Amino acid sequence: MSNGSKRKGEFGLIIQLLIGIAAGVVIGLVANESAMEVIATVKHVLGQIIFYTVPLVIIAFIAPAITRLGQNASKMLGAGVTVAYLSAVGAATMACVAGYMIIPHLSIATQVESLREIPEVVFQLNIPPVMPVMTALVTAIILGVATLWSKAKTFEKILCEFEGIMMQVVTKIVIPLLPFFIATTFAGLAYEGSLTKQLPVFLQVIVLVLVGHAIWLTVLYTLAGVISGRNPIEVLRHYSPAYLTAVGTMSSAATLPVALECASKSKVLSRNTVEFMVPMGATIHLCGSVLTETFFAMTISQMLYGTLPELSTMMLFIVLFGIFAIGAPGVPGGTVMASLGIVVGVLGFDPAGVALLLAVFALQDSFGTACNVTGDGALTLMLEGFFNRHGQLQETEPSCATSNNE
Repeated sequence: MSNGSKRKGEFGLIIQLLIGIAAGVVIGLVANESAMEVIATVKHVLGQIIFYTVPLVIIAFIAPAITRLGQNASKMLGAGVTVAYLSAVGAATMACVAGYMIIPHLSIATQVESLREIPEVVFQLNIPPVMPVMTALVTAIILGVATLWSKAKTFEKILCEFEGIMMQVVTKIVIPLLPFFIATTFAGLAYEGSLTKQLPVFLQVIVLVLVGHAIWLTVLYTLAGVISGRNPIEVLRHYSPAYLTAVGTMSSAATLPVALECASKSKVLSRNTVEFMVPMGATIHLCGSVLTETFFAMTISQMLYGTLPELSTMMLFIVLFGIFAIGAPGVPGGTVMASLGIVVGVLGFDPAGVALLLAVFALQDSFGTACNVTGDGALTLMLEGFFNRHGQLQETEPSCATSNNE
């Protein structure tokens, strides 16, 4: 496929996503309860289909990528987890510093208005994934590493063909469904009132968080450029479809197919590194969500309890939060749900504080997810600098891998 065709396809996807967002908002503002029952049902069914494919995509891309990495596999795995953890801790630390500097000067409403309840779905069509996302990640790593250890060439070819199969599923099923899923998501937000009633609360805190996201992504991509010796803009400029998809789905896992497509278009990222780090990043790299929750937790502490947490308390929270973030599922609200234990145990939140954190976090979950996904490109570029600075990974790519390219 030529560069012009890729650019046209990328632009077309952005248009489809924007249309989905706009259509969803309009529908949600004018829909009655009966219409929302249908919309909620469509969203449920589309979500079931999309999330069913996510564990299969993770296995299909990470396991073959590990076999292509050869002796670099274990080193790259360790490096990937390390940079994801450091990114989360760095983002949380920046949010903490900003919180101590800014929050005492804010005037934020202490009560979030109640939302209009979205009707129940008309019928439940449940398509549970074959395994949880984290199980899929561990399975992919074990399969890839064990295939290398045993030198199982036949199974390596099977993994390679499975990768091609799931690529077809992504391009012909998942990506075409995403604009419709995004439309139903925004219809729900508009119907329940998140885009109108809670707009003042949304704007006051989210603007600060978005600035934080931009700063942290700048830091990540700058570091990635220095480490790799390559132009980070060549990665970042392809990520707008993934960013918009993440805004609409509020899920790193659901955005994974688009993120893979975006990263693969970059001239400075090798296929091996992309197919290894992007799926893994969608599972363990949640820098935007961590940054946001840290700032929100400090804000709510000031709002409900009249004081910010002690610095020592925040440092313990950040160190533990980075670990919890790695294990959090890349689904809507996954980060905040995984961290509730330390929110209560370390920060001392009562049920009212937890409820408010969940409510406010849900308002920005889409933007935090978009930051997570976009940051994965920077981490992938860092791994390029560590392991493929001189293009050595290209030599390990098996001949069967080329059959998947169009």
